Formats: sequence, structure tokens, C-alpha cells
Amino acid sequence: METTMTGVQRRKKILEMLGQSSTPLSGGALGRAVGVSRQVVVQDIALLRTEGHPVLATARGYVLEVPHQTERLFKMCHTTEQTREELNTIVDLGGHILDVVVAHEIYGQITCDLIINSRQDAKSFVEQCEKSHAKGLSTLTDGVHYHTIEAETEDVLDRIEQTLSEKGYLLSD
Repeated sequence: METTMTGVQRRKKILEMLGQSSTPLSGGALGRAVGVSRQVVVQDIALLRTEGHPVLATARGYVLEVPHQTERLFKMCHTTEQTREELNTIVDLGGHILDVVVAHEIYGQITCDLIINSRQDAKSFVEQCEKSHAKGLSTLTDGVHYHTIEAETEDVLDRIEQTLSEKGYLLSD
């Protein structure tokens, strides 16, 4: 006779899986791993959040937010074709791209979690945009956007800032 997990056991297992994964995990994948539907996972994630667990939903799946020591907001501008190079530059220098933000003249601030930690994450993001023919948020503001970037130290953020500036992607306020 097969035993099923209780809700508490299932949520504990989901947290464990998220904590051990270096990439986002889809609701479907989590559901298959714990023997429930994607919809049940969505409900479990909501409960985990109400309990204070820092679970983020991204376009590629769920991640457990791991706090780093420091973060900085960068104002950027580049073409859609330069997106992969921008993202690769940041992660190659040790940065973690948390989000993208645009300041729209009608809708105000629009923010989307990205959670890009590696070249593979950047590649997947760009390929997903190309495959879906989706336009990035920065197309709403002629390429101008912001990224919250985390890194282990201020020195890493300084190197990222300098390199982005040298490549012409960084705007000053």
C-alpha cells in the first residue's frame, strides 16, 4: 500500500528541493516529484509564502531567494539584440540579476522577477523570448530599464558597473 505525504511533509519536501536547486523548478516538476498536481503546488507555494519562506515565482519556475550581502540598482539602455551580452556580462563578473524594472509614463513602475544567475539562465531567458516572440519590458521605454543586481561584495558590483559603462549599457541619472 502506497503512502502519501501530508501537506506539511509535501511543503517541507518542496522547500528542500528549491533549496538544493541552482535553477528554477516548474510547478509541474515539483508536483511530479511530490505526487500532486501543479495546482496543488501553487497552493503550497502560497502557504509557504504566508509562513515567511522567500519563494519567488519566475517565468521559468520557482526559486528560493537566497540573500546575498549587497545589491545595487543599475539604470540601463541597449537594444533587444544586446540583451544576451548584457546579461552574460553581469553574471560573468559574479552578479545575480534579480529583476527588470521600467518606469512607464502611463502605468508607472512595472517590475518582473528574472533571477538570472548564470550564462545558462541568460541563454534560456533570451531563447524563451525569441521562441515566444515576446518583447522585453524595455521595449516600452525605448530600451531604458533598471536591474537590481546582487553580488557578494561591493567590489564585484563596482566591476560590473565599470564594465557595463565601458560597453555603453549604463545610463547615469
